[in-house]
Amino acid sequence: MQDADKGQAGELMGEGLRVGIVSARFNEPITSRLAQACMAELDRLDVEAGDIRHVTVPGALEIPLALDAMARSGDYDALIALGCVIRGETYHFELVANESGAGVTRVSLDHQIPIANAILTVENEAQAWARSEEKGRDAARVAVEMANLLDDLT
Repeated sequence: MQDADKGQAGELMGEGLRVGIVSARFNEPITSRLAQACMAELDRLDVEAGDIRHVTVPGALEIPLALDAMARSGDYDALIALGCVIRGETYHFELVANESGAGVTRVSLDHQIPIANAILTVENEAQAWARSEEKGRDAARVAVEMANLLDDLT
């Protein structure tokens, strides 16, 4: 990686980075759109396709476990969590949203690896569609920026 201005907005450098992506299959049309936008942005940031591993899990609650396995492998510079939790009529929404988010943060801190959390938590499907493409791109940028920053700090 180049040393000058790593992690600065507009100068994100993905070349040489290894990125793991975990996507939930629940609400799959939306999570597929998140993943497509994320991978397209990683490509735009010069992350090689061969340096990206994308796996899927059943739902948002399973994302942290897969991220933990990837982090333990030591094979990645950054990880990305992709999912979609849409509010329903029960408390289940809060449980899934809170626990998946806390799990992602715990994995990141336990393993000292940047994880871009793009698990959408929305009121309805329309909000999910409206946010999916931009949040997918944003997750790629966050992962690359944080990998660059941690490389500079360590």
